[in-house]
Amino acid sequence: MRGLSIASAAVFAFPVFADTVISSRTIRPNSIITETDVTVAKGDLATGFSRVSDVVGQEARVALYAGRPILLGEIGPPAIITRNQIVELRFRSNGISINTEGRALERGAIGDRIRVMNLGSRATISGQIMANGMIEVRN
Repeated sequence: MRGLSIASAAVFAFPVFADTVISSRTIRPNSIITETDVTVAKGDLATGFSRVSDVVGQEARVALYAGRPILLGEIGPPAIITRNQIVELRFRSNGISINTEGRALERGAIGDRIRVMNLGSRATISGQIMANGMIEVRN
């Protein structure tokens, strides 16, 4: 009869501490975050940022209070379209493209889908914000 030898290995769990980006002052919603607005503190937060470079240049979506960690959903790319701004709309369908003007009903950043009122028909439609500031509506 053959004997089996099982080697046991000890696994130790040590807490790993990482840096967490926190607000150094209260930042109002819709403000662009600068290097002086944030600092790094010890602590690991799964829903927070660990690098200042990920936060600087982003826009606060909500109020960020001094001394508190900045969470993933609280910031995002800066808005390039503001509410009530007159924007160019491009409709595309079956190879046909129509350009007209509309009024933005929401703020938004590149890639966001926002509601827009077509100034010609007064219809409310949704479209995606392009890098050039145009709203593209697809059927």
